[in-house]
Amino acid sequence: MTRLQRDDVTFTAYTALAGWAWFLYGFGAMLPLLIDEQGISNTRGGLHLSAEAVGSLIAGLSATTIVRRFARRGALVLAAALVIAGTFLLTIGSPTAVTLAAVLVMGTGGSLTINTVNALLAQHHGMAAAAALSEANAVAAGVGLLAPLAIGACIGAGLGWRPALLVTAAVMAMMAWMVRRIPAPEASLDAGLPPRSDGRRLPAAFWPLCVVVVTCVGVEFCTTTWTAELLRREVGLADAAAAAGVSAVVAGMTASRIVLSRVALRFRPRPLLFAALGVAVIGWVMLWTATSPTAAVAGLVVTGFGIGGQFPLGLALLMHAVPGQQDQASGALSVGIAVGVGAAPFALGALADALDLHLAFLVIPVLLTVAAIVLAAAAVAGGDRAAAAR
Repeated sequence: MTRLQRDDVTFTAYTALAGWAWFLYGFGAMLPLLIDEQGISNTRGGLHLSAEAVGSLIAGLSATTIVRRFARRGALVLAAALVIAGTFLLTIGSPTAVTLAAVLVMGTGGSLTINTVNALLAQHHGMAAAAALSEANAVAAGVGLLAPLAIGACIGAGLGWRPALLVTAAVMAMMAWMVRRIPAPEASLDAGLPPRSDGRRLPAAFWPLCVVVVTCVGVEFCTTTWTAELLRREVGLADAAAAAGVSAVVAGMTASRIVLSRVALRFRPRPLLFAALGVAVIGWVMLWTATSPTAAVAGLVVTGFGIGGQFPLGLALLMHAVPGQQDQASGALSVGIAVGVGAAPFALGALADALDLHLAFLVIPVLLTVAAIVLAAAAVAGGDRAAAAR
């Protein structure tokens, strides 16, 4: 059985994801408060999400160049610096233009963190990559559960949301310190990428797997973005309870990733990913047909359990398909994810306005079905290529 050997590189990568997850999962709780402070509309406030997406695009397009120039060690330190700078700018900023710039900087640093860590864990752990990626994302989701609670505690203590935000800077500073303490040369941190002139392109196997991962991320963001409104409209939960209900999805995701960090050491990622897609469909049916808060929350937990495994398992498959090109693949994937994260929840919202939110939630099983079909087609094509090679 494959074993997951954790070392300083592993824990540094986990810390990096934890730092970014604190902001990512807490930002939804911070944003309404920021909007109220600035006295702006929800539409203008939503531009902060667009700024984060633009930062992801910038990081995705520049990640390979950065790693080629500074190796992954330098990329992580730069990412930490960007997130820390953006955190302080957001903390002291008041005009909308300043806070938008702050989130843009943070989004760039956060996406660069994710890109670098994904490639780092995939190369560093080899055959145990699926387990390492699942465990890393379990840590991130677990931290994501704590961030909104910390924000609420700070607000309850009369301190506002800013002290909780500063935790992001503290964790990212710790990550940069951990990176600097790892002796060089460390292959997964310090090995350079081939020069741009080598002309290598990502292999054909990358693209369908990229579609699978982007589609799965779209499902995740559709669910976390619109679940509160569904709970409010369909099962009659009050605003506060409906908002808290979203944590059921994150709890399911956390549990799923903890389980997968063990199971992925025994089973290949592809069948596990098919199973995760199936579990998500079961959870969606439970949620979509729920007529009581208890049934709806149970459906959310099951949905989250299915969703939780999709990104790390799909990512492990994708990284395995691009040996020696993990950083290029991670950068290209982040561009797709940035587009998908913006498009999928927007499409569901537009359908809700045009038709009905309950009907619009049919987008989720459609996306899950698309992911399963593309994953199956990629498996067939991969088998054909292997047979041809023999």
